Amino acid sequence: MPIDAAKAVAAEPRSTDIAWDHKDIQLYHLGLGAGLPATDPDELRYTLESKLHVLPSFATVAGGGMAVAGGLSAPGVDVNLAHVLHGGQTVTLHRPIPVSGKAVQTSTIPAVYDKGKAAVIVMRSDVADADGPLWTCDTQIFVRGEGGFGGERGPSARLDLPDRAPDRVEERPIREDQALLYRLSGDWNPLHADPEFAKLAGFDRPILHGLCTYGMTLKAVVDTVLGGDVSRVRSYTTRFAGVVFPGETLRLRMWEGEGRVQVAVSAVERDDAPVLADTLVEYA
Repeated sequence: MPIDAAKAVAAEPRSTDIAWDHKDIQLYHLGLGAGLPATDPDELRYTLESKLHVLPSFATVAGGGMAVAGGLSAPGVDVNLAHVLHGGQTVTLHRPIPVSGKAVQTSTIPAVYDKGKAAVIVMRSDVADADGPLWTCDTQIFVRGEGGFGGERGPSARLDLPDRAPDRVEERPIREDQALLYRLSGDWNPLHADPEFAKLAGFDRPILHGLCTYGMTLKAVVDTVLGGDVSRVRSYTTRFAGVVFPGETLRLRMWEGEGRVQVAVSAVERDDAPVLADTLVEYA
């Protein structure tokens, strides 16, 4: 069987050096749609090197986003990439991400869950620099056709929406070229750029990266609820519930609580089709 769950979980941690600078940060932010209006002081915090701060979701692309690639090449994991879907993502911040840095990324697979007709591989990357831990990323990869091996089903991460109207509703347009720009941060999957490849995957045109929607959503929460202060974010988790096409508009419904914001994201032009679910930002 392509996935040997016991071997994957027991494998030795894999470490790699990663580095980034202000250009990587600026490119990532631009890929999320930052910089409009171009002279807005709130947007310059994402685009101008002298004022730059780092959106915590940058952790998903730091070092070229090698955490997922490393996990899929781990011992015990041999899967058909055409059967792989990004199921969920969590970033936990240990301290604010510096504008430039060098760090060591240590990757493990803490769990492989058996969902019956599919397997879910949990990939963890812990990143630390000379001053100590920076962030931890947990990535859930859904692999169709690889379940049924008798493993644990795993916990349910479903998060019920509050039984009341949202405290905020925001809309964020997606540019037609946004996937082409976002992919320069490291995800070169042709599904997001090549119309012919997208058709082979069952889509009539390229789709936006799920992690781009993920970053756009966090930016909206930081800009509205947190007053633009990225250092307040402690953790951010989501489940990818549907696709987004460049040119569409995201609708974000936000429910605020003590130290947390719950978000539901949908595609306006497709009757609010779900995009991100079970989404939670925890902050100080």
